[in-house]
Amino acid sequence: MQKKYIVRLSKQERDTLLEVTKKLKGGSEKVRRAQILLKADADGPAWSDNQIAEAFGCRRQTVEQIRQRFVECGFQETLDRKKRPNPPTAKLLDGEQEARIIATRLGPPPKGYANWTLRLLARKVVELEIVDAVSYETVRRTLKKTE
Repeated sequence: MQKKYIVRLSKQERDTLLEVTKKLKGGSEKVRRAQILLKADADGPAWSDNQIAEAFGCRRQTVEQIRQRFVECGFQETLDRKKRPNPPTAKLLDGEQEARIIATRLGPPPKGYANWTLRLLARKVVELEIVDAVSYETVRRTLKKTE
């Protein structure tokens, strides 16, 4: 089968990849990507995707995606990994809401309670209409960031 994305490394790129693999520079994923690119080099060993996947313990699709990223995005982005532009989930609270939750926590607990519990604080935050709805886990994460 004819490959759609052909990897051709320059001398400088090959030297960089060899340095990464020999000195184990960077994380394990970076080293694995370097090894895959070295073996996929059309001017070098030119292993098949199945051979590369078997040798490095990954899926054939992983090798194909690395080839594709190399051709479309370039050497450095493939080696260092693409950075995610946005977090996977949006923040539930903005800065003002977080500040009001913290201020509520620092205040005295309701009558009949010695301390604030997370569930009690979550209920109070909704009662004060700081947010429409919030889980005690979100409150915990908010407080943990600041303490």
